[in-house]
Amino acid sequence: MIRTRHAFTAPAEKQARRSLYGTSRAGAVERHQSFNRCNGRNDVTVTIYHNPRCSKSRQTLTLLQDKGIEPEIVEYLKTPPGADEIADVLKKLGIEARALMRTKETVYKELGLSQVDDEKALIKAMAENPVLIERPVVIKGSKAAIGRPPEQVLEIL
Repeated sequence: MIRTRHAFTAPAEKQARRSLYGTSRAGAVERHQSFNRCNGRNDVTVTIYHNPRCSKSRQTLTLLQDKGIEPEIVEYLKTPPGADEIADVLKKLGIEARALMRTKETVYKELGLSQVDDEKALIKAMAENPVLIERPVVIKGSKAAIGRPPEQVLEIL
């Protein structure tokens, strides 16, 4: 079963848990991990920042599913991450903001981002223009990997 996050209102029982952890994606992962701990499971959610129109993103998702992993799918173009979430992903990846950017995108050139050296400004640009975020990004716990090539994500699993 593929789980996809949508921007609609969650059922009432989920709303109660949301009030405890907040409504951010980081809060969603924390809720899931808390649920698993309470139910005796010690696994960590695998999340993929996914664009279904991207062949590498589709290949990475298929690779995960072939390994028996059903990740939380975040279609980041529909539900863009905020600046704090992008900063957290960068920390997990161990890279600087520009390394997560799609530098050949038109908006990158239009905004003159090649001339920007400020990390916070680059992160803000990705938050405001999610098309700039390289894909796919797979996150598991405190680690993350960019799926280029798709097999690279296996290192964090």
